[in-house]
Amino acid sequence: MINTINIEGIKLYAFHGCLEEEAKIGGNYIVDVYMVTDFSEAAKTDDLSKTVDYCSIYEICKKEMAIRSKLIEQVCARMFTSIRSEFNTIDHLHVKLTKLQPPMNGDVEKVSVEMKD
Repeated sequence: MINTINIEGIKLYAFHGCLEEEAKIGGNYIVDVYMVTDFSEAAKTDDLSKTVDYCSIYEICKKEMAIRSKLIEQVCARMFTSIRSEFNTIDHLHVKLTKLQPPMNGDVEKVSVEMKD
């Protein structure tokens, strides 16, 4: 049996980007985290310590998003590494970071980067 935990639509405001304006005014981002982990014991016992705590994942994402980077690739890699370091019970991890309304020479709704194993 495969167990998955998905945390989708984490909305955060941050100051990433190569342009100076982005460092000053910031922008909106969405983080999605998908995890394959065995939570069968938690399902039986109703014990939070036997699964991945969603709140901890959120806090990791929030913390890493607060560190300014020029590239969202670096931010995504930091989130991925931090989650991996904190939870050794995750068999497969997939982190998607989306930047809404990126400053480009055209009408672009969003750009995203993903890391998964």
